[in-house]
Amino acid sequence: MAKKIKQIAIYGKGGIGKSTTTSNITAALSTMGLKVMQFGCDPKSDSTNTLRDGTYIPTVLDTLRAKNKVNAHDVIFEGFHGIYCVEAGGPAPGVGCAGRGIITAVELFKQQKIFEELDLDVVIYDVLGDVVCGGFAVPIREGIAEHVFTVSSSDFMSVYASNNLFKGIQKYSKSGGALLGGVIANSINHDYSKAIIDDFALQTNTQIMQYIPRSVTVTQSELQGKTTIEAAPYSEQAQVYRELATRIAEHTESKVPSPLGIEELKQWASKWSTQLLELESKGAVLSPTLTS
Repeated sequence: MAKKIKQIAIYGKGGIGKSTTTSNITAALSTMGLKVMQFGCDPKSDSTNTLRDGTYIPTVLDTLRAKNKVNAHDVIFEGFHGIYCVEAGGPAPGVGCAGRGIITAVELFKQQKIFEELDLDVVIYDVLGDVVCGGFAVPIREGIAEHVFTVSSSDFMSVYASNNLFKGIQKYSKSGGALLGGVIANSINHDYSKAIIDDFALQTNTQIMQYIPRSVTVTQSELQGKTTIEAAPYSEQAQVYRELATRIAEHTESKVPSPLGIEELKQWASKWSTQLLELESKGAVLSPTLTS
């Protein structure tokens, strides 16, 4: 009997730190002795560059445009600690469907049975979460990923994007789609930020997988073209990522979230806006109290 490959998808609003978080999870899992593939599903094609000293790799779509037939091995590149790196790619700017690269790449790898051939333990799809269109929804809709995690800060637009993702998960759950594992709370350096994201998780029937503080260590590492796990393995930030990777590796039960309706979300945001104004008037918002 073939071993079961753990396939997860990590979504998040553009610029929220999704790829940074994903790459550090991947790097941490690899140092735990697991065979891991990171599958970049963002048209910017920059998901895996910190796993390869800041270098970019040819994408599946770019390679298909150059050749009529592609061997999947031609678009798999080795990264830190033996990680397999893939970028689905996207169309030329302003042309075509941004999700097409995901659809094409996933089909190519399924047809050639690459995951089984490489004897992988974990496949992580790093997916743009601003929109859940047909292409970007493939890991959820087709049940390719078993567990979905979203990276979100306490900022409203990030929460809004996560709530939209939850709507997609809820919809596709009725036909065997992937379920939600939880929220990865990013850039959490204040008690109020933690309180907001905790409340969002409570309201939508999910859980927080980890609180990740904003840290200069991450910036320093990425300026070297590396993950924090590689560049600063003994740092506090690296330990945060390792704890998150362990929780994801051990995670087995995901569920259908309960997304907020648009009016519910507006009322929820208004409530928190009022509370923050009250905190700010007391000078409580300005000083971070969580460790970073």
